[in-house]
Amino acid sequence: MRIAVIGQSIFGKEVYKELVKEGHQVVGVFTIPDKAGGKPDPLGAEAEKDGVPVFKFPRWRVKGQALPEVVEQYKSVEAEMNVLPFCSQFIPMEVIDAPKYGSVVYHPSILPRHRGASAINWTLMQGDKKGGFTIFWADDGLDTGDIILQKECDVLPDDTVNSIYNRFLFPEGVKGMVEAVQLIAQGSAPRIPQPSEGATYDPIQKKENAKINWDQPAEAIHNFIRGNDKVPGAWTEVNGSKFTFFGSSFTSNGPNPDGEPLEIPGASQPAVVTKNGLVLYGNDGKTLTVKNIQFEDGKMIPASQYFKSSDNATLQLSPEEQAVADEMRAAWKRILTNVSQIEDSTDFFKAGAASMDVVRLVEEVKLKCKGLQLQNEDVYMATKFEEFIQLLVRRLRGDDAEEEILIDHVEKDVNNMKIRIPHQLFINGQFVDAEGGNTYDTINPTDGEAICKVSLAQVSDINKAVAAAKDAFENGEWGKMNARDRGRLIYRLADLMEEHQEELATIESIDSGAVYTLALKTHVGMSIQTFRYFAGWCDKIQGSTIPINQARPNRNLTFTKREPIGVCGIVIPWNYPLMMLAWKTAACLAAGNTVVLKPAQVTPLTALKFAELTVKAGFPKGVVNILPGAGSLIGQRLSDHPDVRKIGFTGSTPTGKHIMKSCAVSNVKKVSLELGGKSPLIIFSDSDLDKAVRMGMGAVFFNKGENCIAAGRLFVEDSIHDEFVKRVVEEVKKMKIGDPLDRSTDHGPQNHKAHLDKLIEYCQMGVTEGATLLYGGKQVPRPGFFFEPTIFTDVADHMFIAKEESFGPVMIISRFSDGDIDGVLKRANDTEFGLASGVFTRDIGKALYVSEKLQAGTVFINTYNKTDVAAPFGGFKQSGFGKDLGEEALNEYLKTKAVTIEY
Repeated sequence: MRIAVIGQSIFGKEVYKELVKEGHQVVGVFTIPDKAGGKPDPLGAEAEKDGVPVFKFPRWRVKGQALPEVVEQYKSVEAEMNVLPFCSQFIPMEVIDAPKYGSVVYHPSILPRHRGASAINWTLMQGDKKGGFTIFWADDGLDTGDIILQKECDVLPDDTVNSIYNRFLFPEGVKGMVEAVQLIAQGSAPRIPQPSEGATYDPIQKKENAKINWDQPAEAIHNFIRGNDKVPGAWTEVNGSKFTFFGSSFTSNGPNPDGEPLEIPGASQPAVVTKNGLVLYGNDGKTLTVKNIQFEDGKMIPASQYFKSSDNATLQLSPEEQAVADEMRAAWKRILTNVSQIEDSTDFFKAGAASMDVVRLVEEVKLKCKGLQLQNEDVYMATKFEEFIQLLVRRLRGDDAEEEILIDHVEKDVNNMKIRIPHQLFINGQFVDAEGGNTYDTINPTDGEAICKVSLAQVSDINKAVAAAKDAFENGEWGKMNARDRGRLIYRLADLMEEHQEELATIESIDSGAVYTLALKTHVGMSIQTFRYFAGWCDKIQGSTIPINQARPNRNLTFTKREPIGVCGIVIPWNYPLMMLAWKTAACLAAGNTVVLKPAQVTPLTALKFAELTVKAGFPKGVVNILPGAGSLIGQRLSDHPDVRKIGFTGSTPTGKHIMKSCAVSNVKKVSLELGGKSPLIIFSDSDLDKAVRMGMGAVFFNKGENCIAAGRLFVEDSIHDEFVKRVVEEVKKMKIGDPLDRSTDHGPQNHKAHLDKLIEYCQMGVTEGATLLYGGKQVPRPGFFFEPTIFTDVADHMFIAKEESFGPVMIISRFSDGDIDGVLKRANDTEFGLASGVFTRDIGKALYVSEKLQAGTVFINTYNKTDVAAPFGGFKQSGFGKDLGEEALNEYLKTKAVTIEY
């Protein structure tokens, strides 16, 4: 078909290219005259490259009458059809009706709604939930012609003209134009009259009618601002000057904003300049936040910077930076071909640059500046060349980073270093005091002295944290972030943890009693590995396609999507404060969720230091929130909260049962539980005895026995029992009990006094029931919460210490008869716990048989405590359900959506 393309812009160019690709003959392109400086429209430039005749008419008619010379030139190409992609000119009916097959037009709305030139603006300003485009038979310019086809899309809460255009209206619109032409060529194009019901004709949105009306709800104001973003820009008057707002988010009833008030005439209450932007109020008391403000002179600033005096000091460039400036001057010259020379005062946009030129400049910077990634908004905020170079150099120097948050650190000189510890709640990216200023002392178990006072979260603080996490998930950068970018942030966090690993390990030692060398390797080291492991998963969370029965004569495609759950509450124990945080939080964040985490009340400090590192890594506000305090209050409120969609818990079985019940009653939230253990370790006579002794001691005494998978009971085959016990006692006597910061210490203090008292009572119970206390069982007579490594023998199956977990350095040894494999398996499985287990034997057949029969989520063979970030970890029976670590951990923080399309 011989086609005349009448239109302009990149959209027109892409339609032209697709028509040529489909085999149509474009006999003429009619577009607008070149811009200032001789810059042609993209449609005309593309056609000229192909040798297609291009006509550039400033107008087609005057006073409603067609210009004869224009119509004559148009008719000279002898087109059989006109295609008008985003044509902004009024085309006379003599041209519309001239071709054999008529004329088709693209319109960016679901006609008959939003007829007129500002259809996308009005779709957003009216708060439409659906948008889309129409291809119709051209009429006299009133968008009332018969419809050929329409395509719809969802309007997202924070869509702007640019975002909905780039996401749907542009790419699908190009396809729609070509599809309409194909239908006409095949003789199957419909002519569907437009209904009068629901028809609107909206005026062109211009700057003069883009003034904000403040006497309406916040959502309506948000819709008005985003409907005018980026053109013409919604504005208001402040202090006699015109402010134009861009980048609106509807924040509804988020946390009360902290910042400086800004009076806006007509608004129901003063706006607030916050670190997230300018918070505005509707007449319903709800809020919206705008990201950027533009002044009358065209300069744009982040709204968060409004009250801050700008740094007017001009940077003196180094020779290397001057070379970069020279390269950028050349890049500007390549883009602004109509400008003879780029002066410091040259304005990028006043010199004729368009939106595509912004993208090109950002790419030039990335190429010339070692991958430095500017945002499009950066160019809008530094439009003059001198300003642009100053911004660029600040970014290259790292001086333009976001202002560091204020933290009231507790500083201590300890372990030959200065450690700086946050001690307040961490909510919405800020360290804040608890409601009412409530605090408590966190205690150093080495000497029983207070380390510092820590804020004690109250119900109102929990609600604020959940609201912040919800807002970050639904409206913030985190929910919109590309999965690969999310992975980069988590990698950066892991790098920062590694940079601070000595400080983190020291804080862990003084707050939990962990031996420093173990804290460095395991508590902190494995935490870093965990974040790196899950950072790698971020862009590999995939769904699948599923063959289903076809709906003949049509066909079906079904696919699944793995989506984040939303706000996740995480409650962790005190034995590995940082590592338990990492095991759950890394998978949770990798999946795209936001977190409200409650560390154990007795060990909050590494979690708060971790929060500080998330800020340094650049995590958006509200993604991570940390609430120290009582589990009975915080854990309960998180379990009950209707906006929390998942609970991840590690702790005791009774508490886990209570949480599970609360999750069911509240909103049937998803829950994963890692609960108590009484892990059996079976040592056969054919094992490597030296290794069995060494590993058996580690299985019990690792991390002072405060280890969820610790071997709660050892079953030793009769023929080696006495030798095994003798060697274990000899080795235990060699263990050095002392200051965990001493590099030669093997065994530090128990975590806190209540736990120490429980261990003393536990051992007294064992003696009372008739077990033989072979070694230890007492508190060490020194300051702090030190307890002797303990060994019990002659432990019968009915005894309390044979059934219940000590969670401390207590080795429980029982005999079993030589060769009685099934008998010892029955005894090992005679427990409601099933977290971990172990077997030592040189017989691989026996090892595999025993591993198959042991009722536990983890089985160690000829080793123990060998956990790895890639291996799933979790229990059976009353040790809980769900997995930490490995790919399976992601399942705990994802939901699966099935989508079926018929075509």
